[in-house]
Amino acid sequence: MSNETMAQLAATAAAESIRALNHTLYAGFDQPGDAYSTVGGLSHPVSMLPQALTMIRDAVQTLERSGELRSDRDTLTDDLALAYEGLEQAALDAQTLYESLARAHGGLSHIGMQDGGEES
Repeated sequence: MSNETMAQLAATAAAESIRALNHTLYAGFDQPGDAYSTVGGLSHPVSMLPQALTMIRDAVQTLERSGELRSDRDTLTDDLALAYEGLEQAALDAQTLYESLARAHGGLSHIGMQDGGEES
């Protein structure tokens, strides 16, 4: 798979799906189970982000070991350090986001409508 294809997957898959989700969320939910299902749906791809970010870091480190990288600013060491730090922090933040979504998902699992409108 080409690097262009990987970049396209990263850019379009997430952006188009979230854009469409945000658009439909303007209407709100009919049932709390809809919120539960939506948060669950978001949790799954978010759970894979830490691995993707770690794999990106590892791939760049492999390129670094080849000795063929350069920086347009002639600051390769600093630029790589900044990239690695950012990717590591992003992976940690993505893990935290996943854990927060899991808590929200768990809380929503117990919520239903009064008067039998929906079972929990």
